[in-house]
Amino acid sequence: MIPNKMKAVLLTGHGGIEKLDYRDDVAVPIPAAGEVLIEVRAAGVNNTDINTRIGWYSKAVTEDTEAGGAEGYNCIDDNDASWSGVPLSFPRIQGADVCGYIVAVGDGVNPNRIGERVIVRNMLRTYVDYRPYECWTIGSECDGGFAQYCKAPSGETHAVDCTLSDAELAAIPCAYSTAEGMLHRANLVAETVLITGASGGVGSAAVQLAKRRGANVIALCSSSKADAVRALGADHVLDRNADIVSALGMGSVDVVVDLVAGPNWPQLLDVLRRGGRYATAGAIAGPICEIDIRTLYLKDLTLYGCTFQEDIVFENLVKYIENNEIRPRVAKTYPLSDIANAQEDFLAKRHTGQLVLLPPKV
Repeated sequence: MIPNKMKAVLLTGHGGIEKLDYRDDVAVPIPAAGEVLIEVRAAGVNNTDINTRIGWYSKAVTEDTEAGGAEGYNCIDDNDASWSGVPLSFPRIQGADVCGYIVAVGDGVNPNRIGERVIVRNMLRTYVDYRPYECWTIGSECDGGFAQYCKAPSGETHAVDCTLSDAELAAIPCAYSTAEGMLHRANLVAETVLITGASGGVGSAAVQLAKRRGANVIALCSSSKADAVRALGADHVLDRNADIVSALGMGSVDVVVDLVAGPNWPQLLDVLRRGGRYATAGAIAGPICEIDIRTLYLKDLTLYGCTFQEDIVFENLVKYIENNEIRPRVAKTYPLSDIANAQEDFLAKRHTGQLVLLPPKV
């Protein structure tokens, strides 16, 4: 029996952690035509959840994500504070990662889907009619996984047959699709790739996915996490504060996968070979960087900004899971009601891998 009310975390506005309101009286969503209702068993914590909460995507913000991660910012413009640039509607249930079981279906969906264990593609294209370079993020433009129940388009809700736990599966949609999207866009093959932020959710995913493609992986992370990142498959690990050019040499890398940006960003272009490729999907150390345009054109570099993902990216992830080719590292799990501590731990960045929230079972 599906209840009328559920436990969920409501984001009540842009700001600090106090804007997250754990409630037990939130209406259970009703799946519309073409949608399914999922009983959520686990939901990962991601940068995009925090960035959306604090309004970091607003062009008024020029600081790193940690500067306002707990308290928020005073300078944001609500009109451009979501990743899509469209003002967010509140209250909103966040959570870009959804792992759970289908418990009901809307019109036009085969009822045989009820009972499937599923993950949801986090970059939804159904609601924008599959227009190129447009999508909704679940947990941003529509309600997400920080709840006991969530609805999603049936066509973007993927059944997965694997031995991973619910928490492990919940660590995959956002982090791994972001990482795979960058590798796909940069067309990484058996080359040398430098990955920044390699101990985080997306970075650790990128290490595994790059190794799967046969790449020689150089990872940047804090020295305290070096062994854990090597265990993920990195061939070489450098301290995140290292002088990259001195350590690697000019023109020594084929591809850079960057999640950090910040003041050391120019070195990332310096270590790229002529004709090299740079892909980014984050800027946790700061979004404002200086570029010498001569480096860009004299070395024939290609820069990729990676948000939109082709359909094949998520479809491939499901195959990798079912073929036991990837296994996410879950650093810690928390009850959904403990979301404040989970986000504080996420911001402290003392972990390697993913933090995951577990809603109470119905």
